[in-house]
Amino acid sequence: MDRGHPALAPEVETVAELRELYRAAEARAARMRLMSSSGRELALADVGNAEPILQGCARRLAYFLGCRAGTVSHAAEASGLPIPAPGSMTRIVGTVVVEGLGSLDDIADTEDREACRLHLEMMGATIDRIARERQLSELNEALRRREQQLEFVVGRLFSAQEEERRRVSHELHDGVAQTATALARLLEGGTAERSRLAEIARDLVGELRGVIRGLRPTILDDLGLAEGLNALAEALAAEGYALTVRIESDVTDWPRRFETALFRVAQEALTNIRKHAGGPCAVEVELQARRETSAPFLRIADRGRAPDGGGPGEPASARFGIEVMRERMASIGGTLDWQQDPAGGVTVRATFPRPA
Repeated sequence: MDRGHPALAPEVETVAELRELYRAAEARAARMRLMSSSGRELALADVGNAEPILQGCARRLAYFLGCRAGTVSHAAEASGLPIPAPGSMTRIVGTVVVEGLGSLDDIADTEDREACRLHLEMMGATIDRIARERQLSELNEALRRREQQLEFVVGRLFSAQEEERRRVSHELHDGVAQTATALARLLEGGTAERSRLAEIARDLVGELRGVIRGLRPTILDDLGLAEGLNALAEALAAEGYALTVRIESDVTDWPRRFETALFRVAQEALTNIRKHAGGPCAVEVELQARRETSAPFLRIADRGRAPDGGGPGEPASARFGIEVMRERMASIGGTLDWQQDPAGGVTVRATFPRPA
C-alpha cells in the first residue's frame, strides 16, 4: 500500500490543472458572452432606445463582476467605472456605478479588467454616436421649422401683395375708371374736337382697365383658375398661335395663393413664347390636378424656334422671368423646370403640392 501512495501525486496535480483550465475556459467564455451580448445590443441603439440598452449593459457588467446591480450615470460627480469617449481616455461621457468599485484598478483579474475596459469603450462609442445623432436630429428639426416659418412668411408676403393689388384694383375701377367713363359720355357728339377728346377718354378707360387686370386678374375672382388659363390661351390664339389646352382638375376651391401663382406662371410663360418663339407656332397648355395625380403640374410647351444661341441654357433675355416663375412656385412649396429642345421650343413645367 505504501508503495502506491507516491503514484497519486501526479494524478492530483493533473486534476487540479484540469480544474484550473476549466475555470479559465469558463472565464473566457463569460468575457466573450459579455462582449458579444452587449455589442449586439449597442449596435441596435438609437435615440429612442439608447438609455434602456445602456442600463442593461451596465447591469450585465455588474453581474460579470459578481455584483448585484449596476447603473449608468451621466452626472459629472458620479463615482464608479468611467465611460470614455471614443479616442480619448480623458473625456468621460458617463459612469457605470457598481457598488464597491471606484475604478478599473479595483478589478483584481487582469483579463477581467481588460474585458471591462473594452466593454466601457463600446458603451462610450455608443453614447457619443447617440449624442451626435440627437444633435443632427435637433438640427434637422430646427431646419424644418425654419423652412416652415420661411414658407409662412413668403406666403404672407405673397398674400399681402395680392391683397394690395386687389385693393388698388377696386379703387381704380370704382374711382378713376368710372370718372373717365363719364367723361367719355359727356364728350361724345358735338364738334370734331370733342369727338377726338372722347376717343382719348375711351382709350384712357381701356388703359385703366388693363392696369386693373394686371394688378389682380379679375377673371380669377369671377371664374377661377381654369377659365383664367383658357383666357390666356385664347389671347395667344388670337395672335395666330395654334393652341391645345388640356385642363383636368377636380380642385373646386383653389387657395388664392396657388391660383395666383399658377396664373402668373402661365402668363409669364406665354409672354416668353411671344418674345422668343419666333412667331406663331404650336403651343400646349396643360393642367393636371386630379386626386389620383401624384404630383400635380402645369405644363406649357411651344414648338417655336430655339432661343438665340441654340444651346441648352436659358436665354439671357428670359432668365429674369424664369427666376420670377421659380420664386412664385417656391412660395407655394412647388418647383419649376425649364427645358429647351435643341430642335426648337421650350417646355415649362410647374409642379406643386395638391391643395388641401
